[in-house]
Amino acid sequence: MTPMLEAKGLVRRYAMRRGLMGRSVEVRAVDGVSLSVERGRTLGLVGESGCGKSTTGRLVLGLEAPDAGSVSFQDKPMPAPGTAPWRALRSRMQMVFQDPLGALDRRLPILAQVQEPLDIHGIGEAKDRPARAIEALRAVGLRPDQAARYPHELSGGQRQRAVLARALATEPALLVCDEPISALDVSIQAQVMNLLVDQQERLGLGILFISHDLRAVRQVSHRVAVMYLGTIVEEGEPDAVLHDPAHPYAQALVSAIPHPGRSGQRIVLQGDPPNPADRPTGCAFHPRCPVATALCAREAPVLKPRRGDGRLVACHVAQGDVAPAVTQRAA
Repeated sequence: MTPMLEAKGLVRRYAMRRGLMGRSVEVRAVDGVSLSVERGRTLGLVGESGCGKSTTGRLVLGLEAPDAGSVSFQDKPMPAPGTAPWRALRSRMQMVFQDPLGALDRRLPILAQVQEPLDIHGIGEAKDRPARAIEALRAVGLRPDQAARYPHELSGGQRQRAVLARALATEPALLVCDEPISALDVSIQAQVMNLLVDQQERLGLGILFISHDLRAVRQVSHRVAVMYLGTIVEEGEPDAVLHDPAHPYAQALVSAIPHPGRSGQRIVLQGDPPNPADRPTGCAFHPRCPVATALCAREAPVLKPRRGDGRLVACHVAQGDVAPAVTQRAA
């Protein structure tokens, strides 16, 4: 199947100053990320805070221009941010943000905010847009009488439904969800995830689901990519990645999920994530990795299919290029 969205080798750098009079240093928030999203399917992007997930989401939508790499949407290169072709494309690509109250204008009623994308992109006749906005609200489980309310008059779950209705009003092809359930109660989280699945089936949406919650990602995703310090270290089917992870970092993430049927102890990583402005040589994970070898400190692994199952893994040990350090020490 041809990908609807395809990103190749994305790099995003930021300049950061150390101290008031310090020199400017370069931070690579995203470092060579490649991914694809197909129509009607969901790619889950997981990793700890600060690994570059949200920046990747902004890059694939064209909200920021990459310093290197490319993004194509429906077989066409992504136009430069802020240009007329990019604005025309925005009706086909929408984003659901983490904080629904921050994403909504507190001065406007919900109906006006759901209708706004239709007005901006000139979708349909002006007289028909309010009714279309009401239908978008109905589709996400909100009543027509709630359309006249302001954001502060809705619950957290209702606000996130309103944000989703606004994103779906233009009937987009691609939806980027950036931590869409992290601010919600557990019961509301399940409702929003089920709603995403229903709308994906109805519209054939391609979804990039960004989260640090592996249980949520497993529920909605067709593929999962694990990100660490700006790079993807493992990608594959959810059952493979989340039940039998290959990369040591993915193993540590999965071991932190409470599961009564799981055997073995939780893997506790030593130390803090490296400073993105002072990246380690070789594999970025090697200072915290329990099986790192001298090769890991010297040479960065490439994300490639693993022999045997074809899962994408960026790890010398997982690929069988070198024996793990613990085995070497035991010998």
